[in-house]
Amino acid sequence: MTFSLWASCQSKITKKATDSFAHLPESQQGKLDTATFAGGCFWCVEAQFKTLDGVKKVISGYTGGEVKNPTYSQVSTGATGHAEAINVLYDPKKITFDKLLEAFFIAHDPTQLNRQGNDVGTQYRSAIFIHDKQQLDKVKYYLKKMEEEKLYDRPIVTEINAFKVFYPAEDYHQNYYANNKNESYCQYVIKPKLEKFKHIFTSTTKD
Repeated sequence: MTFSLWASCQSKITKKATDSFAHLPESQQGKLDTATFAGGCFWCVEAQFKTLDGVKKVISGYTGGEVKNPTYSQVSTGATGHAEAINVLYDPKKITFDKLLEAFFIAHDPTQLNRQGNDVGTQYRSAIFIHDKQQLDKVKYYLKKMEEEKLYDRPIVTEINAFKVFYPAEDYHQNYYANNKNESYCQYVIKPKLEKFKHIFTSTTKD
C-alpha cells in the first residue's frame, strides 16, 4: 500500500476551493464540509458522487501538483503532477464522510496504479486529499480494515495527501456526463459505472 502522509494534515481550504461555495445559497455555505478525491477520470467520479443524497455540489478539477492554474492539456501530459480530482461539498447531517469513503472505493478500482482501465497516467491515480485530522483518522482506519478483510486480491495503492490547493477545471468539464450522454466515452465507460454505483447505493441516492 502506498501512503504519502504529510506532517501537517490541517491545511485550510484555499481561496480556489472556497470559491466553489460562492454559487451556493448563503443558508448552505456555512453548513457544508468538503472531501477531495481522485479516482481516475473526473467525468466518471463526478457523475457518481452527484447522485448521492446529501452531496450539494461536485466540482471537477486538478490537485496534488506543482503548476499553478494548470489547464486540461497540461495536466493530460502527466508532467504537472496533478491528479484529475473532485471537490465534494456535502451536508454532514445528511451524509457522513464515512459513507463518502465507501462511495469512493466503489466508484473506482484502488488497486490500479496510475490508471483506471484504459485511462493511463499519473493524472488518473487513486488518491484522497485530507482536509483535517478527523478525515485522516477515518481514512487510515478504513484502509486498515479493508486490508485486514482482504477485500482486494491486489494491494491498495491509494495515496493519502494533505489538501493544499484545488483548481477547478474548465467549464466544459463540469457536469460532463449530464451534458454529453450520447458521446461514446459516456455511453461505454461512464454509464456502466454509474448504473453499478447507483444500484449499490440505492438507499443513499437522490430521487
